[in-house]
Amino acid sequence: MSRIAKYPVELPKGVEVTLSAAEISVKGPLGTLKQAVHPAVTIEREGDKLQCKAVAGAENGSAQSGTMRALLANMVAGVTKGFERKLTLVGVGYRAQAQGAKLNLTLGFSHPVVHDMPAGIKVETPTQTEIVIKGIDRQVVGQVAAEVRGYRPPEPYKGKGVRYADEVIVLKETKKK
Repeated sequence: MSRIAKYPVELPKGVEVTLSAAEISVKGPLGTLKQAVHPAVTIEREGDKLQCKAVAGAENGSAQSGTMRALLANMVAGVTKGFERKLTLVGVGYRAQAQGAKLNLTLGFSHPVVHDMPAGIKVETPTQTEIVIKGIDRQVVGQVAAEVRGYRPPEPYKGKGVRYADEVIVLKETKKK
């Protein structure tokens, strides 16, 4: 059995869980999230805890039970606290500006880059070189952050580009004559 799946997911107050055979729905103060349940996993509710168990004889049941447990824990954390990802812009003239559901980026191209945010994702720019992406779905927040970073990933010689706030760029030494 997966070692992660052995630990139950605790449900804080204010979180409601609806279980069905094919889907699980988690509702909390920040919103509602739904996830399809893998056929090799059963989810049991014991009071205010959820336990993921592998179906006997199912292929990859142990691995999938750990995956489902991690997804459930992320759903519960998302509807209670939410998730955020911080990006920083490094480079002369690189700027970001949030306008509603759009993020306008000036990244040294001949044109401005406009990134539309999906539903449920909020973007803030505390300064011109900082971007904060917030939402309740951890996967979507991470995907949006990766897409924004993908417009101008950090280059290895000067470190210019869009990077995660906690990312460390190892700079290469330039060619010597």
